[in-house]
Amino acid sequence: MRHQNSGRKLNRTASHRKAMFANMAASLILHEQIVTTLPKAKEIRPIVEKLVTLGKRGDLHARRQAISQIRDVAVVSKLFDAIATRYASRNGGYLRIMKAGYRYGDNAPLAVIEFVERDVDAKGAADKVRVAAEAEAAEAA
Repeated sequence: MRHQNSGRKLNRTASHRKAMFANMAASLILHEQIVTTLPKAKEIRPIVEKLVTLGKRGDLHARRQAISQIRDVAVVSKLFDAIATRYASRNGGYLRIMKAGYRYGDNAPLAVIEFVERDVDAKGAADKVRVAAEAEAAEAA
């Protein structure tokens, strides 16, 4: 019996699910918008909203709790510095999920999950910095 067991299994083991949600949360915080399947988006929303609430708390214990869940210190620093201050006066509802049609290969329902008042320039900014650094390193070599 499944008493008190909530959440979708998503056809994955528990360890795979935990790692996937950690990676998805890190990507969502870094880029502030990601495209994924609708069930995954519905499952990641409460996880990230709780992380934003930890960021709003802002103390050392909250930061360590967030690091233990996301496993990326740079992303946690963005969460605590930029995102938590942006939503300081907002009581929940930090994310929105918009349906985005169906995937071509397997007809899976897609969704865009993003922060409500997101920074439009944040999406792809880390990739642009990485590409610029690689190009600079290639020129120097």
